[in-house]
Amino acid sequence: MIKKVLISDVVHESLMPMLNETGYLADYRPDIKRDEILQVLPEYKGIVVRSKTPIDRELLDAGTQLLFVARSGAGLDQIDMEHARKRGISIINAPEGNRDAVAEHAVGMILALLNKLHTADQEVRSGIWDREGNRGYELGNMCVGIIGCGFMGQAFAQRLPSFGCRVLGYDKYKTGFGNANLLECNLEQIFEEADLVSFHIPLTEETRFYINEDFIGRFKKNFFFVNTARGEIVKFETLLKFLNSGKIRGAALDVLENEKFSKYTDPQKAAFEALKQLPNVIFSPHVAGWTHESYVKINQTMVNKIKLINLP
Repeated sequence: MIKKVLISDVVHESLMPMLNETGYLADYRPDIKRDEILQVLPEYKGIVVRSKTPIDRELLDAGTQLLFVARSGAGLDQIDMEHARKRGISIINAPEGNRDAVAEHAVGMILALLNKLHTADQEVRSGIWDREGNRGYELGNMCVGIIGCGFMGQAFAQRLPSFGCRVLGYDKYKTGFGNANLLECNLEQIFEEADLVSFHIPLTEETRFYINEDFIGRFKKNFFFVNTARGEIVKFETLLKFLNSGKIRGAALDVLENEKFSKYTDPQKAAFEALKQLPNVIFSPHVAGWTHESYVKINQTMVNKIKLINLP
């Protein structure tokens, strides 16, 4: 019996032969639309997705033969996890495949922010030679707080010891992850001691806009803010308020509250325009986990997990 897998988004070409070697027939249709997926999904044992199409109850029910939904990446916020479990459908993601990419990108953004590399580069290109205005800060002098110590948070922590900084880690749902370079702690200790905070938490109903005014107000020190997780954990307006007040000393943002510029509300548009004008904010377009290497490693991770579904 042919076991077909629908690949409904753009993925690295290595995925197709990997799946075929496991006994599945990979059907690569990156341009397929939602209504077409609903029509053809009953033919497939699995579906590979990224972010184009939310896998909701309707789609899961259309997949009458589905054994698995595989997310080409880490985030599972667009998949109805509860209904998939009820249907006995395995949910696969691949944080092991891009954790190194995310960790390196976070470190890179921090170093650029602390040393003002983004503004210094533009000034030199414009004929401005301002050494004093571009004086930076040393990461080694700081206490770094990591909120969310799964694959991403721990990979980020592994990169920090060489800088000499103290590293604290908090995770509401994990324990036992501390080591010689990462002190496992409660959230209060991070509020008390952190000079820089990096967020590595998934987007859930619990974490949507989790970083609010009350949360930020609990920090004893003014601190640097780093987000390579999900943009919807904090609103533009909240960031802008605390950047303007100085409570947030600077922000490195790989993700945004709304990443579809054409669909901004008026308040989002106004706040984002103001954020863009601040020299102590650095952006990248949700690419922290999206390197040339991770593109392949994500596929390898997914396929290794798909193989386990076939085991008795």
